[in-house]
Amino acid sequence: MKTKKNNITNLLVLSVILLGSLTAQIVSRDSPLASSYYKQATFAGGCFWCMEAPFEALDGVVEVISGYSGGSVTNPSYKQVTSGMTGHLEVVQVSYNPQKISYETLLKVYWQNIDPTDGGGQFADRGSQYQTAIFFHSDKQALLARASKAKLNASGKFKKRVATEIIRFQQFWPAEDYHQDYYRKNAKYYNRYKVGSGRDGYIKKTWKDDKETLKKMGYFTKPSQTELKTTLNRMAYKVTQECGTEPAFSNAYWNNKEAGIYVDVVSGEPLFSSKDKFKSGTGWPSFTQTIADENIIEMDDESFGMVRTEVRSKSGDSHLGHLFNDGPDPGGMRYCINSASLKFIPLVDMELEGYGKYIDKITGKK
Repeated sequence: MKTKKNNITNLLVLSVILLGSLTAQIVSRDSPLASSYYKQATFAGGCFWCMEAPFEALDGVVEVISGYSGGSVTNPSYKQVTSGMTGHLEVVQVSYNPQKISYETLLKVYWQNIDPTDGGGQFADRGSQYQTAIFFHSDKQALLARASKAKLNASGKFKKRVATEIIRFQQFWPAEDYHQDYYRKNAKYYNRYKVGSGRDGYIKKTWKDDKETLKKMGYFTKPSQTELKTTLNRMAYKVTQECGTEPAFSNAYWNNKEAGIYVDVVSGEPLFSSKDKFKSGTGWPSFTQTIADENIIEMDDESFGMVRTEVRSKSGDSHLGHLFNDGPDPGGMRYCINSASLKFIPLVDMELEGYGKYIDKITGKK
């Protein structure tokens, strides 16, 4: 009798384990149950291209889709919305796991990426379709959004009152495919647009006293020349600030095979991955591609009687090296970089150092 009870108990335990495993498989990003397992948040922050990146960088965010909300036309096109005649706002709809990230955190990131005092649009984009708004999906979201807005008004951070409206969510229409993940698919143009529109400079200026916040938002700053002369060694200063070149085969990373990420020694911005590093035989670290195109600037270089493409970091404005087209297939690119311009962060330290979102690009895991 005791053996029979034990067998029944074991079967029940096994059933629970199997059911839990099956549930975990069912509740995936594309599962019909995902809508109940994950929650949604909808934010209007001006051009939706600029609002995808900050949310997609967050651990716990499952998906970010650009689209339209708040208007009266069914399934509007981009052309209709940008005319300002439909009543829609450009928005991003964020699907997130509430067990990993809170709605309050999403609100904080939202405020950090807009000018909340501008009631006529955002930066260079003017008109009602570019106004800011928080579309709440529940009474709890409404309470949290209103409390967050009140706290921002009371903080004294801005000279004018917050103009962002808090509106009940009604309907979301996804934007055309070419708008989705635009900052990834067209990184160089997107970067120029974000800078040219004024958003990039505004965010840096507004949060300049909080370097940790800027770093989490993907913004990196260049220290003063006085600081650089104190913190950089002689070779690093010569390379990054004076466009120097270190000796081949006699530098820190030319033969480094450890997994990790290479960042700008001046600003800390992510530049290259160990996964894209290859043995070029030149005696300098060589990479087939960057880990973040938006952090790289390519410039014509006609020094020393040669025509080359100089590679510099965007925020640190550091001279890194040069780009050549004699690399391996399929791309054929070779980023020839000075070790002295880089700081290497081992894979095991990346999360602690604030580069956790790049781990998948190095390990290849999704």
